Amino acid sequence: MDWKKMGEVIQFRKPDPAVDKARLIQQSRALYESVFPTEKSPGIVQPDAPVRS
Repeated sequence: MDWKKMGEVIQFRKPDPAVDKARLIQQSRALYESVFPTEKSPGIVQPDAPVRS
């Protein structure tokens, strides 16, 4: 096998900047959500909720 010609046979595709940016944003949001969850759990009293006495 002629290894010198291997670069001519295999051409690597350059990453699309828009796709790469979208992937990085999605990963960042997932990481942020794991640290600071935004889903409201029933045990937490929201500040705008009326206080019952």
